[in-house]
Formats: sequence, structure tokens, C-alpha cells
Amino acid sequence: MTRPALVLVHGAQHDSRCWEPTVAELERQAPDLRVLAVDLPGRGGTPGDLSSLTIDDCVTSVLEQVEKAGLQEVVVVGHSLAGLTVPGVVTRLGAARVRRLVLVAACVPPQGGSVLDTLAGPMRTYARRAAARGLPAPPMPRALATWAFCNGMTAAQRRHVLGSLCAEATRPTAEPVDRTGLPQDVPRTWVLTRRDRSLRPRRQRQSIEALGGVEEVLELDACHDVMVSHPAELAGLLAARCPVDVVDVP
Repeated sequence: MTRPALVLVHGAQHDSRCWEPTVAELERQAPDLRVLAVDLPGRGGTPGDLSSLTIDDCVTSVLEQVEKAGLQEVVVVGHSLAGLTVPGVVTRLGAARVRRLVLVAACVPPQGGSVLDTLAGPMRTYARRAAARGLPAPPMPRALATWAFCNGMTAAQRRHVLGSLCAEATRPTAEPVDRTGLPQDVPRTWVLTRRDRSLRPRRQRQSIEALGGVEEVLELDACHDVMVSHPAELAGLLAARCPVDVVDVP
């Protein structure tokens, strides 16, 4: 019997620590499931220069971490701005190794567009100003991060998020995306967060349309950082999308 591993890719201003509550739940609910929460370049122990970082740099880094971990068949999960990275990861791994692509409250621009074309409200203003400076953006001010990521959280959950915010590269938000090589036969799931302030449900549905091929949309009554606010529910959804294959032995 074989089961694909989960590869978790964080979004902007975050690192792999954002997945810790969900990883703990996965260990409880599906102890046989291998889980890799990556750090994109410039975060955690992953080397990288945030001043020059590109989408392709992020894709290459995820692939290197997958290979280093010795993972073969995988389910690739991307949160928020990882909507830029994970299509490239799936493209380069190919349909033979990727069993499913799961996007969680993600930002997916139309083909040839950029993130700056998709944001609205305070997040658009913040991102445009950061990109215009052309320098890595410092961690988001606590008040804005609380509003954007943490509505409805407990005090402990807010501390977890706010205590692990990271500086962020700004160049990828202005890069045009190219998903022409994305395998069409990899199933696609979207986890839509109904209480999201960073990416309102309407914006997420626009991203679903931009990505195309999404076969299921799973709605959670949660804020943007659902992996912290609702770890048990998210872990259950992810584990269920990593089914065990029974291999027939002749």
C-alpha cells in the first residue's frame, strides 16, 4: 500500500511555522502520512536573497526540498501567495508524481497577469507600495496583520501568527505568471475561506476561474490563516485527499 506525501507551501510574510498547528493535527489524525512543510528562500534555514527572489527561484527551492526528502508521489498544497509557486512545482514534477494540487485561500492571477492586478483594498495598497520600493518588505505591521490574517482567532492563535511573520520579497508580486505547462490531468481542489479579509471569497472565486480545472471547492468558515485558526478541519480535508493506494501483487 502506498500513500502520497503532503508538501505544504506557505504564503507571503510567513514561513513553515504557519503550518505547525495543522501538521500537529495531521500527526494525530494520519500518523502514517509523510508531511513536508517547506521554507521558501530567505525563510527558515533556506538560503535566498529576498531582494532578487523570483517565482522560479521559489519553484526550484521547493523541488530541491522535495527531492532531498526523498518524496515520490505527492499532494502539493499552497496557501495564499503560494498560488504563484505551486503551479510551477506541479508542472516540473509532472502528473506522474503529483496526485493532487490543493490551493488554500490562494492568490492566482490570470495567465500573463500579476498579483498586483488581483488584490484589492488595504492589501492592494500595501503590496503596491512595497513593490514600488523594489526592496524586501519588512514584516507587516501588527495591526494590519491582525486584521488581514487573524480575525476570529483566539489570543494564542494570534500570537502564533504575529510572532512568526517574516520579511517578504516584493519582486514576485509584479511578475507575470505563466502556467502554460501545468498538467491538466492533475486533480485540483480549492479550500475557500469564507471569513477571509486578505482574499475575500469573491476574489478567491476569481482565482478559481483564472486557474481553471478546479473540480472541488471546499468552504470553511475561517479567516485567511485557516491552518492556524482551524487546524483540525484543514488537516482532515488534506489527509482525506492523500488516499492509500492498494498495490496488487501478482
